Amino acid sequence: MQSSFSILNFINIFADLPSFTTLFREISADMGSTDIWGIVILACLMLTLHGVAVLAIAAAFHELDQRLKNKRVYGANFLSYFFAILLIIGTHLLEIIGWSYVCVALKVFPTNPQTFYFAGEMYTTVGYGDWNLAEKWKILPIIISFSGIFAVSMSGAAMYSMMGALINRPSSKNNPSA
Repeated sequence: MQSSFSILNFINIFADLPSFTTLFREISADMGSTDIWGIVILACLMLTLHGVAVLAIAAAFHELDQRLKNKRVYGANFLSYFFAILLIIGTHLLEIIGWSYVCVALKVFPTNPQTFYFAGEMYTTVGYGDWNLAEKWKILPIIISFSGIFAVSMSGAAMYSMMGALINRPSSKNNPSA
């Protein structure tokens, strides 16, 4: 009998939860800034650009890899893989700088270095610093972190694809026609 009482209590807890629209309205009112919606759109745009950049880098790698394979040049494709990784890292650094500029424009912090450290920490989801944000910017770390998580995921998928092309390649020692 006690287990059914626990289940009823558990169900009652969920019955008292606010609706999604109520919760969303309260969060929106608490933020108090319409700038957030522009930032959300900017985050979507940045993720789109990141995806296009990573796809272009991966496509260029695969094209170069195929050309090297056709010419039976083995080993040089690892250098192109390393270069692709550097380009992908560069896109992430550019996004952190982009978020820094967004935060500078919004005057989230009084100094530029502080803004850069905040953007980098949020983008990489390190969560180390003790940032005192104004109430209207409390949602900003969540937006920047989500953009970083998804950007890193896209990059990881592209690098996995490129590494797969290298790992599945026969070496010149194993290729009798070379």
